[in-house]
Amino acid sequence: MKNVQKNESLMELIQVLKKTALDKEAPVWKRIAVELEKPTKQRRIVNLYKIDRVAKDGELVVVPGKVLGTGDLTKKVSVAAYAFSGDAKAKIKALDGSAITIKEAVHKNPEGKKIRIMG
Repeated sequence: MKNVQKNESLMELIQVLKKTALDKEAPVWKRIAVELEKPTKQRRIVNLYKIDRVAKDGELVVVPGKVLGTGDLTKKVSVAAYAFSGDAKAKIKALDGSAITIKEAVHKNPEGKKIRIMG
C-alpha cells in the first residue's frame, strides 16, 4: 500500500522541486523531493550542532525535515528546511545566518549549486 500525502502545501512543494529539477537539470532538488515524499516518521531531524560540525561559512544547508535547536552555531550559514523549532530559528538568526523554507531556497538557487543536504 502506497503512502498518500494529505498535506497540500507539502505536495505543492514536492511538485515545485521536481519541476525545477527537470527544467534546470538540477538533480539535488529531485533528491530533496524524494526525501520529503517519505512518511513523517522517516523524515530527517537535524540538530544545530551537527550543522555546525559539517557546514562551511556562507554555505547553504538543506534539511528535508526539521531543524532542532540543540547545540550552538559558530558559523554564519543559511539553512533551508521544511520546518524549524523556534529555538533553532533564533540561534541561526543570532549569527546573521538565514533560516528559510525549501521553497525560498529553490527560488534563490534554482540551479542547485553549492548546496549541502544534511540529515
